[in-house]
Amino acid sequence: MFAGHFGVATAVKSKVPELPLWALLVSTQLIDLAFIPFNLAGLEWMEPIGEGGYGKMMIFAFYTHSFLGAFILSLLAGFLSGCFWGRRSGIIIGSVAFSHWILDLLVHRPDLPILPGNAGNLPLLGFGIWEFVYVSILIEFLLLAVGSFMYIKYLLNTSESNHRTKSIVTGCTVTLFLFLSLGFDAFL
Repeated sequence: MFAGHFGVATAVKSKVPELPLWALLVSTQLIDLAFIPFNLAGLEWMEPIGEGGYGKMMIFAFYTHSFLGAFILSLLAGFLSGCFWGRRSGIIIGSVAFSHWILDLLVHRPDLPILPGNAGNLPLLGFGIWEFVYVSILIEFLLLAVGSFMYIKYLLNTSESNHRTKSIVTGCTVTLFLFLSLGFDAFL
């Protein structure tokens, strides 16, 4: 799941307008962003399964995508956000960041450890919805559609009548980029 996380960000933005959309979008992808330096250091990696394609990756992200690792990253994001935008906003950003792990738990094969580095060699978690490609694409599509709908509705309800066109263009542009990110998933 890549695109579906963005649907969470736009849905939350519609309910918490004081938070910048960019901060919500980044927080939904924070765990994947943290994966990049770990990957470059050779500590985490991905391997295609078969021909590859949508959901056809085995992910070895035993630090960033561990339950505890994701929780710590989310706490850090929440703390830093709280310093800038207040306690309530910090809690929301931290929760949005952790929503990434929860959604990954649904779609990933059992490749999510509980502790960083898979300490204790505990069972790996993941419900494996990626095994059902059309179901996982539908879930992502629905997350994007609901988030986009809520975001556009928020823009239209909060814009002045002389700025409605700007709001519609903004909402449609964001929605277009969100749905293009769903196409990006097909290449992962």
